[in-house]
Amino acid sequence: MEYHSGGSGSPGDHHHHHHGGSSESQRRKKRYHRHTANQIQRLESMFKDCPHPDEKQRLQLSRELALAPRQIKFWFQNRRTQMKAQHERADNCTLRAENDKIRCENIAIREALKNIICPSCGGPPINDDCYFDEQKLRIENAQLKEELDRVSSIAAKYIGRPISQLPPVSPIHMSSLDLSMGNFGGQGMIGGPSLDLDLLPGSSSNMPMIPYQPACLSDLEKSHMSDLATSAMGELVRLLQTDEPLWMKSNTGGKDVLNLEAYAMMFDKTGNRLKNPNIRIEASRDSGVVIMNSLTLVEMFMDPNKWMELFPTIVTMAKTIENIVPGMMGGHSGSLQLMYEEMQVLSPFVPIREFYFLRHCQQIEQGLWAIVDVSYDFPNDNQFDSQFRCHRLPSGCFIRDMPNGYSKVTWIEHVEIEDKNPLHRLYRNVIYSGVAFGAERWLTTLQRMCERLACLMVSANSTRDLSGVIPSPEGKRSMMKLAQRMVTNFCASISASASHRWTTLSSANEIGVRVTVRKSTDPGQPNGIVLSAATTIWLPIPPQTVFSFFKDERKRPQWDVLSHGNAVQEVAHIANGSHPGNCISVLRAFNTSQNNMLILQESCVDSSGSLVVYCPVDLPAIHIAMSGEDPSYIPLLPSGFTITSDGNQTDNTNTNNNNNNIQGGSGSNNGNNNGDGASTSSNTNIGNNSGGSLITVAFQIMVSSLPSAKLNMESVATVNGLIGETVQHIKAALNCPSS
Repeated sequence: MEYHSGGSGSPGDHHHHHHGGSSESQRRKKRYHRHTANQIQRLESMFKDCPHPDEKQRLQLSRELALAPRQIKFWFQNRRTQMKAQHERADNCTLRAENDKIRCENIAIREALKNIICPSCGGPPINDDCYFDEQKLRIENAQLKEELDRVSSIAAKYIGRPISQLPPVSPIHMSSLDLSMGNFGGQGMIGGPSLDLDLLPGSSSNMPMIPYQPACLSDLEKSHMSDLATSAMGELVRLLQTDEPLWMKSNTGGKDVLNLEAYAMMFDKTGNRLKNPNIRIEASRDSGVVIMNSLTLVEMFMDPNKWMELFPTIVTMAKTIENIVPGMMGGHSGSLQLMYEEMQVLSPFVPIREFYFLRHCQQIEQGLWAIVDVSYDFPNDNQFDSQFRCHRLPSGCFIRDMPNGYSKVTWIEHVEIEDKNPLHRLYRNVIYSGVAFGAERWLTTLQRMCERLACLMVSANSTRDLSGVIPSPEGKRSMMKLAQRMVTNFCASISASASHRWTTLSSANEIGVRVTVRKSTDPGQPNGIVLSAATTIWLPIPPQTVFSFFKDERKRPQWDVLSHGNAVQEVAHIANGSHPGNCISVLRAFNTSQNNMLILQESCVDSSGSLVVYCPVDLPAIHIAMSGEDPSYIPLLPSGFTITSDGNQTDNTNTNNNNNNIQGGSGSNNGNNNGDGASTSSNTNIGNNSGGSLITVAFQIMVSSLPSAKLNMESVATVNGLIGETVQHIKAALNCPSS
């Protein structure tokens, strides 16, 4: 390309034709012309005043700028085209924003319509589920008939004769509608949504529900958020870098324990704990090496979907509400986002924890990142009222690159908790000691999941393939993705929350089972009505022993009531990490009529606990995954077990009496439930021989493939019976008392 100055060449240069040795490319070369800054400035100035210059104006410019009139003409044509494109882009953005706004309003209106009540009759709206409409009308008619009878009898006393009655209505057959009646402690049919399956949220919601959607944030609020995040980052960095006297070593396990007096003095928070005497503090710090570089970890932490994928056993829902500050130069350093998150312990007995918080990411230096989370309390927010108050004090992590592509992660969890309801007796030690939501659980889960991702990336086929059924690395990856979706689905079915797809039909009944229901419509789920039932039991056996029992396919007939005592053989095995317990298996049951049905199973284990999740999958679907095809549409309905320590360590007798000053999980309402009052990083190595195990048993069953099917008492009794029988089998196999 040739570069011309404004004065070089005559205005007619580009008309010159060279013959002989000149080629077509040389002629084309001559046509390009780079205008000088002065020329462009003058043209832009003219364009601003007059985007369509006439011939006289173009000639004038031609003389001034030493450019051909044709060049002037083309420049203005191009500039007009460019401006038109810019305007169209801006219009498109505006229209897209308007479209999104209308779509959101449409969804909101649709949700509102579901709950609308007719002002004239007080009845619900007409919906698609004719069966339940009919039932509602029958119930309503029965109530009206009762009311009419009552009024008639009163009137008859006064006027001496009965009032003529309406024709009798058909009797109501309640046998198929007993779900939230008596035994289940619900509100009965009237006023409870339990049976109106048409109003059950489907599972394919692109916009997860959150308890409180804040209005558009003002610049002042964003400025306040930015200040809060900067302050929180400063506090986190000091918490991560300071040892004594801020962090002390616990007497049991040698883990980091926060000294609250030193903390209050260092961060000038002396008045905070006087706000509410029922608030307790959970604080913990832990560090470890992770098989992933810092940049990849940061990418995953700042994306709520990837964040959920990394922590499926802890995070049930995460959503970015608004990006407050974008990262510098297209990266994440300096970025700030407002988020909503729900955390769980895998048991129906432990309520979820909900947070609205700011996540701020900063690159401290080359190869070192800090990410801080801090709660944000909305002003005048009366709509968001959780089961208990959770306030996240500055928490987060340092991620430092190591030479081998690994990272060293130092993690801090620091929250204020006010329980509004008493904690379940089985979980008091685990919750009060802070183990349940502490730094060690986050870090060990991260280490295990990064190992799993590393196995997913390895192209070598590290499978023990007993029947030649997984032919390729692609097949292995597809199987791993299918198993990951199975585990995520299983975890989401245990701790149902307001934002989740489940509607609770019964709280824990006499055998402690909580039953929930949802309408399943996802492409990767079987369509219809799904019941989930879960309970947690305690066994006086170490967690490792229980995990080994569930993991051993030879012992499966002892607890799997659906296998009818048939033996099971492992036909394929994919390693998921360094621990032999982290793996995916394909199991085949012998001597059954369903020879085309296999069992997909994943087991996970780390020092914070373990789980064994399984799901029947038919042979054609397994072939799809094993051949490397996309497994997203293979329907899954997983069941399984989670196993954790009960928190009663044998060395717990040495109680730290200074709970109010040095603690990890502490507070005035701990009483003696706390154990050692140590940080949440107390040793929960699943292999230890102290204490017992907490085992959550969870099943999902398909009630009907018709979304509008009748939901009857029999279905609930079936799933209750399934869990009860499984629990008895487990206790018998492990020689535990059955009561």
